[in-house]
Amino acid sequence: MNQQVSLPHIKAFHAHLYYTDDAGVIMAKLVAEQAAEKFDIRIGRFHEKPVGPHPVWSCQLSFASENFGQIIPWLMLNRQTLSVFVHPVTGDDYFDHTQGVSWLGRAYTLDVSQFKPSNALLE
Repeated sequence: MNQQVSLPHIKAFHAHLYYTDDAGVIMAKLVAEQAAEKFDIRIGRFHEKPVGPHPVWSCQLSFASENFGQIIPWLMLNRQTLSVFVHPVTGDDYFDHTQGVSWLGRAYTLDVSQFKPSNALLE
């Protein structure tokens, strides 16, 4: 049976800028600052170690779902050499980090062992 998830379940989006060294941190800060000048986003911490499911250093950009169509194309063109992991925020972290993912640049394997699978969105 093919069930669908409806759009009202998407509360926001996260775009995680991925980098692996000091030069990457500088690049990520520049991209994040430029994005914040153009869009209504919230910039998270710039981690210099893997955090949560993320296998490399990262910074989270949070934004409202209605801004997806402006922010993601901008990131496609302005991310430089950073990889960007994009996912919805639905309240189901397992779904968000497995089924709802998109990548700009290189894709990485996430450690989703901390999240429990849920069928709540499909009910």
